[in-house]
Amino acid sequence: MAYNDTFLRACRQEKVKYTPVWYMRQAGRYDPEYRKIKEKYSLLEICEQPELAAEVTLMPVRKLGVDAAILYSDIMNPVASIGIDFDIVKNIGPVIDNPIRTAQDIERLKPIDVEGDLSHVLETIRILDRELEVPLITFAGAPFTIASYLIEGRPSKNYLRTKAMMYSEPNAWFQLMDKLGDMIITYLKAHIANGAKAVQVFDSWVGGLAPQDFEKYVLPTIQRIFAELAGEDAVKIYFPGVSSGELLAYLQTLKTDVIGIDWRVSVAEGCRRTGGHYAIQGNLDPTVLTAPQNVIHQYAEAIINEGLHTPGHIFNLGHGLFPEASLDKLKALTDYIHSYSAAEISRRQEEPVK
Repeated sequence: MAYNDTFLRACRQEKVKYTPVWYMRQAGRYDPEYRKIKEKYSLLEICEQPELAAEVTLMPVRKLGVDAAILYSDIMNPVASIGIDFDIVKNIGPVIDNPIRTAQDIERLKPIDVEGDLSHVLETIRILDRELEVPLITFAGAPFTIASYLIEGRPSKNYLRTKAMMYSEPNAWFQLMDKLGDMIITYLKAHIANGAKAVQVFDSWVGGLAPQDFEKYVLPTIQRIFAELAGEDAVKIYFPGVSSGELLAYLQTLKTDVIGIDWRVSVAEGCRRTGGHYAIQGNLDPTVLTAPQNVIHQYAEAIINEGLHTPGHIFNLGHGLFPEASLDKLKALTDYIHSYSAAEISRRQEEPVK
């Protein structure tokens, strides 16, 4: 089977024969085979075994027929290397043993050592680079999202301690942003050097900020990250997470290839707000997957039709897959996205010019 570069072509706003698709959290608990693996190993234990992590990454590519693989990992993986002790606790998420509460805590953070501390991640990437017939996406958490875990000590709904540091101790805040920015740049450059064809920066919770706070306290570090990655031979994606529509207009000068959007903003509107400079990735509400298949297809059609009017479009969800999602429905959706978009592209190409 020939290498399928449709995803990369769409990211670079080149012509494609159909709309490519992959799903955030496509290697996950909706798959019974994955659930069996999780009965034996934790997420972090899987990540520490390159052959197993590679196999889990490959499973949805084989089963769903998606156009890209995303590395099985977690956004918290690199923070252990900079001096943070954490665990991923069932039904909670990341729990930090030593939360950051003072400027002294920030000063104690070390530079990341990818080769020394995260060689298992790099080996997983190398295995996948040899075995995949679609591009591999790797990823990192963005500074605000990582900071929210490090400061709160666990997932938060209001980010009270995080925002308190941001507003009350701006010097400490920016020092933390700088250190996390350095970590992300080094981490993703190592991914690209070992075979990643695309890198995505997940800013899952930045939609919790007011636009003016995003512009002042977070955007400069995001800009620096993508400026540092600009010369790397890989597609770059920024996903500002859920409820981030009001932030999109601030991204118009970002040196990235793709902006991911959630379902609260349409593909057309996402393209408009970002100035038409980027390919758009998204944006099906994951809960639509609970609907009958014909309803799922109706939503997919609307997204695809809007995407065909943008400079480039990658079909995805507006957030990650949930455990109750149906593997069969996902496979049917993937097939439908491919067939419907291919027919639409062909039809539009054959229409006479008016």
